[in-house]
Amino acid sequence: MSGPAALISLIVPCFNEERNIPSLYERLLEVMEPINLAFEIILINDGSTDQTLTIVQNLHQKDKRVRYASFSRNFGHEAASSCGFELAKGDAAILLDADLQDPPELIPEMIRRWHNGAQMVYGRRLSREGEGIRKRASSYLFYRLLNRLSDTQIPADVGDFRLVDRVVIDHFNALPERNRFVRGMFSWVGFRQEEIPFTREQRHQGDSKYNWFKLFLLAFDAITSFSVSPLRICSLVGLMVTMASFAAAITVSLQKLLWGMAIPGYAFATAGMFLLGGVQLLFLGMIGEYIGKIYTQVQGRPLFIVDETESTTSARMSKTQDSLPHE
Repeated sequence: MSGPAALISLIVPCFNEERNIPSLYERLLEVMEPINLAFEIILINDGSTDQTLTIVQNLHQKDKRVRYASFSRNFGHEAASSCGFELAKGDAAILLDADLQDPPELIPEMIRRWHNGAQMVYGRRLSREGEGIRKRASSYLFYRLLNRLSDTQIPADVGDFRLVDRVVIDHFNALPERNRFVRGMFSWVGFRQEEIPFTREQRHQGDSKYNWFKLFLLAFDAITSFSVSPLRICSLVGLMVTMASFAAAITVSLQKLLWGMAIPGYAFATAGMFLLGGVQLLFLGMIGEYIGKIYTQVQGRPLFIVDETESTTSARMSKTQDSLPHE
C-alpha cells in the first residue's frame, strides 16, 4: 500500500546510544511530521548498559508514536534489526542506525521512490566520513570478495539503511536462519530495488560498537551464510597439495633409483608432514564452521528474547494501579 493513508515504521536498533537517541528523535520528527503519512518509531534496546532504556521509555510516555522492545541481554545488531521488522506494523519500514550516520533527511526521497513503485530503496555510501583508510579499504574489499564468492549479488558499499515494502518484510520475516546477515538476506529475497547515493556522516556522539574482531566475525558469517565457495576452495587446494606431494614423491624416488642421489629423507618428510598437517587443520576449521551453523540452526533457539515492550510495561502499570486500595 502506498497511498496517503499508509503507515511508515522507523526501526532503530540501539546499543548504548543514550547520547544519540534524543537528537535522532528530534531529526526524525523534523523529517516525518511535514509528510502526510502516519508513522511509528520502533526503538530496539539491544541489552544496553547505560541509560538507553530509560530514555526510550521516557520518549514513549511523551509520544505514543514511539514504541520499543528491550532485550534480556545483548543479542547483536542483526537480531535487533530482525526484531524491529517483526514488530513493524507499517505498510513500509525504514531501518536506520541510532548514531545519525544514516541521515534521516533521505527518508522523504525513499518514500517518494516507494510511491513510484520501488519495493526496496537502499542508501549507497559514496564516502564514509570520520573513518580511517584501513576501515574503508577493508569494507571495499569485503563487498567485492563476497560478491565474487556468493551466488547472491549484494550491492557494494550498501549498509542496513533502507526502506522496505510490506511484501518484502513479510518474506524477510519468514526466513528461518539464525546466523543472519540482514543486508544479504534482503538482497536474496529480490523484488524491485533502487539505490540513493549519499555521504555517510560521522557518528553524532560516542564510538562505534564494532571493533575489528566483530567486523571480522560479521564478514565471515556473511561469506559462509551466502556461499559454499570456501568449501570448494578447500577441496581445490587439497587436490593441488595432493598432486604436488605425489609429484615430489615420484621425483625423489626417481632421483634415488636412477641416479643414486643421496637425499636426506627426514628433512623432506618433516616439511611434508607440517605442510599437510597445516592444510588439514585449516580445512577442518572451515568445515567445522559450516557444521557449527547447522548445529545452531537445529537447536531451534529463538533469535532474541524480549524482556519488555511498551505494551507489557503499560499492562504492569495498569495492574499495579488496580491493586492499590481505593478510597
